Order: sequence, then structure tokens, then C-alpha cells
Amino acid sequence: MAGAAADAPQSPQTPRVTFGEVFASGEFRAVWLAHLASIAGDQFARVALTVLVYQRTGSPLLTALTYAASYLPWLVGGLTLSGLADRYPRRDVMITCDLVRMVLVAVMVLPGVPLWAMVLLLFAVTTVNAPFQGARSALYAAILPGDRYALGLAASQIARQVGVVAGFAAGGVIVAVFGGRLALLADGATFAVSALLLWSGVRPHPPPPAVRRSRAAEIAAGVELVFGDRRLRILMLLGWLAAFYTVAEPLAVPYAAQLRQGAVAAGLIFAAGPLGSAIGSAAFSRLVRPAARLRWMGPMAVAACLVPASCLGTPGLAPSLVIFALSGVFGAYQVAANTAFVATAPDARRGQAYGLANAGLQIAQGAVYVLAGAVASVIPPAAVVAIGGLAGAAAATWMAAAWRRLSRPTPAHG
Repeated sequence: MAGAAADAPQSPQTPRVTFGEVFASGEFRAVWLAHLASIAGDQFARVALTVLVYQRTGSPLLTALTYAASYLPWLVGGLTLSGLADRYPRRDVMITCDLVRMVLVAVMVLPGVPLWAMVLLLFAVTTVNAPFQGARSALYAAILPGDRYALGLAASQIARQVGVVAGFAAGGVIVAVFGGRLALLADGATFAVSALLLWSGVRPHPPPPAVRRSRAAEIAAGVELVFGDRRLRILMLLGWLAAFYTVAEPLAVPYAAQLRQGAVAAGLIFAAGPLGSAIGSAAFSRLVRPAARLRWMGPMAVAACLVPASCLGTPGLAPSLVIFALSGVFGAYQVAANTAFVATAPDARRGQAYGLANAGLQIAQGAVYVLAGAVASVIPPAAVVAIGGLAGAAAATWMAAAWRRLSRPTPAHG
């Protein structure tokens, strides 16, 4: 998930916020560019390790496990570290996380580091993502008031998807031509660039006043907040559906192999969904008014999951890329879900709430990806992608109905 501000209805006469107004904020530009740089580098590392594991083992399960190693650490980071985004200045939290990740990736590049150690280091890098993203989400809310936040969120998601697309596509080429070490080196450099942009372009924002609790009590309070509030819970679960309609990502390498393709095709498969999401997020947030976004959210979630089910017929590379991109377009419903989620969460708990919700998404993705890799060892990867889409569509249908009931106006009495 990604944070956002109020998604209140607007009258037809209310001027729509533009991306130009959002990017007029120098602080937003700095955070946006930092996000774009680090995301692209992360994908270099993912491509490098997944290709390397598949080349050495030929196992879809081990390949998916390696990819999942960048998601499962959110169980640790999301629960134990996300509260840091509400305890300390959020810019400082982000810079510290960037520097820690830069050092960890630098160790991965050292000669002689075994493959298992690289996977563990990737696990550690991802653990630090939780407080970074929680702080970024809450910082956006402070920088961009009103519906500017919704467009800022969309611009942030576009940055993420563009970074993923460029990182996966370029990563496939870099790994195929130069090997994995250069890709990892580039990942470490992007964290340094991100830290520099944040230090120079964002002014310090004091953290909100918060009640000091023990770590265990803080975790319990955060879990109670996101699961105890029905609105937050449904919005969070809608965000978690991404685990089902992105199953092609951890299976990109074996999926490409099924089509008798190599690392470049795998990079394109990695990138197709994020490319569609970038296009969909830009159009959805700019052209659709806030109240309508919430109405479209449920049907779009169902569609995002249903589209990959067409992989059951084992389409070729080009049709597969279209399928994954179209699913990503419908996945733009995340803009509405994430915007409403952060608008509902109190500011003093916003960083932790976002961190826990995002942790749940990452854990769900990791678990689904590992299961998908195991099943792909028995049946073709394209069939696994289709099954994941059908399962997600069933869950999305239930969530869309629950959201519609929750959003129904309460009858007046008296």
C-alpha cells in the first residue's frame, strides 16, 4: 500500500488538482526522485539474484523463494520497526534507512560472498524498508494537503512503477551482458543518491506528539488499530490483493523459460505489470474525481485479478505482456484504497499504520509467491499465474461487496 490524504468528495465546480501543482513542491520533488532512484536499483538486485539462482539450480521453487526473500522480511520490519516513523523526524528515518541499505548492498558486491549470504543480505535490506516507507507515506501527508496528496500518491506510484519497469527491463539486459555484480553495485549507488536528495531537498519535519509505550504495547496498539477499524481493515485487505494479480513476477524467469525465452524476456515479464500500473495510476488519479475513485475501487480490484486468469491458455510472450500490463492498469484502484486508508488513520499513528498494512501486503506476497513457486514445480508457470488470478478475483469480489455495504449511507431515524 501507499499512503494518501483525504479523499473527500468534490463538487463539480471544485477545480481539479493537477500534477503540476503537486510537483511545484520542492520537497515532494526531492522525495519523488529519491524514491525513483532507489526503486530502480532494487529491481537490478532482484533480477540479478533470481536469474542467478535459476541458472544454478533450474528450480522454480528456489527461484520464487529468492524473490520472496525481498518480501517476507516485512514480518520483522513491519511489526518491530514501522513505529520509528512516528517516533523520530521522518526525513531522518528515511536517510538513516538509505545509508544502512547502502552498506548492506555494498557487502553483497564483495568478491567471494556466497549465494546464500547474498539472499540473507537481501532479507536484511528489505527489513529496513518498513520504517523507510512508513516515514515516506506520513511525510507525503505533511507536504501535500487535501487532494494534492491523492495525486502525490499517484505520482509516487508512477515513480515506483517506472522505476520497477526500468529496473527490471534494464536489469535483465545488464545481467545478461555484464553479470549480476554490476547490477548489485548500481543498487547500492541508488541508496546513496536517495539519501543525498532527501538531505538536500527536504526540510526537517518534527514527528507528531505520540504516547510513549513499550515496544510490545506499541505493536499491539498498531495491530488493534488497523484490524479493529472496519474501514481500515477492508481498505488494507483490498491492498493485499496485489499478491494474487502479480504472481507472474516471481515466476518471470521460469515463465520465460516455458516460452523458450531468456533473461531479456524475463525482464519484460517483470516490467509489464508495473508499466500498466503506472499508466493506470496516472489516468485514474487525474481523470476520476475522488468520490468516483472509491466507487470504482471494488470492480477494478476484481478485474485486476481476473485478467491474469487468461494465462490458462498459455499465450505467447507478446500476449502475455499485454495481459500483465492490462492487469496493472486495473490495479490503479490501489490509489483510492491507499488514499482512503491514510486519510482514516490518525496522524500520530499514520506511519505505523501504513507500515503494518504494507508489511501485511509484503508478507502476503511472499507467502503467495513461495506457494506459486512450489506449484510451478509441478504444473506450468502460466497455469499457476491463472490460478492465482482466479483466487484473487474470488477474494476481491467478497471485499468489494463488504466495502459497498460499509459505504452505504445510514438511514436517518426520527
